[in-house]
Amino acid sequence: MKHILIIGATSAIVHATAIRFAETGAQLYLVARNEAKLRANADDLRVRGASRVEVDRLDVNELAAHGPLLERAWAALGEVDVVLVGHGTLPDQPRSEQDIDYALAEFQTNATSTIALLARLANRLEAQQFGTLAVISSVAGDRGRKSNYLYGAAKSAVTTYLAGLRGRLHRAGVRVITIKPGLVDSPMTAHLDKGPLFSSADKAGALCYDAILKGKETVYVPSYWRLIMTLIKLMPETIFKRLNLSA
Repeated sequence: MKHILIIGATSAIVHATAIRFAETGAQLYLVARNEAKLRANADDLRVRGASRVEVDRLDVNELAAHGPLLERAWAALGEVDVVLVGHGTLPDQPRSEQDIDYALAEFQTNATSTIALLARLANRLEAQQFGTLAVISSVAGDRGRKSNYLYGAAKSAVTTYLAGLRGRLHRAGVRVITIKPGLVDSPMTAHLDKGPLFSSADKAGALCYDAILKGKETVYVPSYWRLIMTLIKLMPETIFKRLNLSA
């Protein structure tokens, strides 16, 4: 795995994952919206051992820019062994309930833009007949909770799309990995009170890297979230709707 395309490269979890690839001497093509932070991350990855790092700016909501971006990435890398997609935001749920334009914009960032990228990426990887497509979704997509159901709906859409894509690309020799982090201490969750279920971005990145190396199909990060979300999904609606769950 020497040629790595990373979309959402300024995410704390994604950067922690990229560090592991850099330490193996991989070639990295980093994509994000914040150009200053993107270049700082690129410098960090060069110091950590990446044999080559290129950067490219993309606002994922500019859907027409996806195609040209991928053209540039493939031209730079020649071939792509791994694509890691990990952009996203954490919407303000109360605001989304009152501001419909805001809600739709957040859904586009977290779901529509990802699906648009995945559609193009799938075609390229299918034609290539090898590679790994790893996408960071969330445990929030396993069941809608009143504290964050807009975000949960977006991640549920991504998770379902990936499940179908996995079936489609299996015969082409392309692996599709759904990564479902739980609560992670990162800039995106800086406003939340931290509890015992939180993990560090570095630990989450290490687990994402391990999942990619092993070709796991669906991985919870950390693994205890699989049990937590299984129990949550099994809970009767009459009880569940009365609970206040923030994960």
